[in-house]
Amino acid sequence: MLQEFRKFILHGNMVDMAVGIVVGAAFGEAVSSFVRDIVMPPIGLLLGGMDFSSLVVTLQTASGDTPAVMIAYGRFIQTILDFTIVAFAVFLAIRGMNKLRASNPAEPVPTNTALLTEIRDLLRQQPGKSDRLKGVQFKL
Repeated sequence: MLQEFRKFILHGNMVDMAVGIVVGAAFGEAVSSFVRDIVMPPIGLLLGGMDFSSLVVTLQTASGDTPAVMIAYGRFIQTILDFTIVAFAVFLAIRGMNKLRASNPAEPVPTNTALLTEIRDLLRQQPGKSDRLKGVQFKL
């Protein structure tokens, strides 16, 4: 069972997935920093410095050692706003990458039909094999 577990852990797809998760987490941090530190300050300035995260509904006030029970709907609104901005930033990045890809299309791989035809003809000339190759057509 230990060898089977080792094979599972070291399998190529598992390692690729782990690398993807680590890179994805780092990318998420970079995008979050971009939104928090670059995008949100101008938006906050446009909105008059409004921060939704302080909006709450208090269900029960604090008493003694018991903390207050609150519904922090402002943090939810702020999270949705941040998510929308992050999603839009990622959309713009992907859109830009797609435009770069479209402007530099990959060159098609040339096929050599003459070489394939020559190989087919040489195979047909071999004794005893011509019957099997009579109807062979190469499609590219």
